[in-house]
Amino acid sequence: MTFIDRILTIVVTATATSAVWIVAGGTLIENANSASQLETTRPADAAPSPSPSANVGASAGLSETQVAAPLDEMGAMAPAPGSQNSLLVPVLNVRPTDLTDTYSDSRGGGERLHEAIDIMAPKGTTVVAASPGEVEKIFKSDAGGNTIYVRSTDGETIYYYAHLDQYAEGLKEGQRVRRGQRIGTVGSTGNASDEAPHLHFAILQTTPDAEWWEPAHALNPYPMLIGE
Repeated sequence: MTFIDRILTIVVTATATSAVWIVAGGTLIENANSASQLETTRPADAAPSPSPSANVGASAGLSETQVAAPLDEMGAMAPAPGSQNSLLVPVLNVRPTDLTDTYSDSRGGGERLHEAIDIMAPKGTTVVAASPGEVEKIFKSDAGGNTIYVRSTDGETIYYYAHLDQYAEGLKEGQRVRRGQRIGTVGSTGNASDEAPHLHFAILQTTPDAEWWEPAHALNPYPMLIGE
């Protein structure tokens, strides 16, 4: 066999092999696109996400502690009971169960909300700091009478104590107070009734650079004081 004959044999063999693969490949592609092959040649469609329900965790074999709770907006929360930063009821010998939620009560003939709670106690009862902080302002006003503004250690919360009869001896602005420290006594100064002495206690959410007198967002102290 001459050299030219060998070349022709190689060319013919390569051409025939290519033709076989083209025909076989076309057949496989056609079969893969047929209805009978779709389920085995492509990934299954994604199943829709389940609707949130109480049974989702159970159906997945998860315990209640393993199922994530729905997302919620951030809000004020009571510190863990017993922690150093947890709020104390700011009137001595008053228990959380003795408190009444007066936060949403109307004042001024219905013109405004109370946005604080009134803690009833005999005149002269010790008032203590509900949380640690710094005495930012000692102020006497027509409505609040003898008042104290204590800013939290992070600067983002102001605790407001009003209608005090007296201030604790030596209390001054700029002084740091610890949780539970005596800061004054219950009274009826300002627009409070002499027949119903109490502590007007408010919590105001603010910013570290805001002044004590600037508008701030009021928070309900009641759920924080009772540990909810």
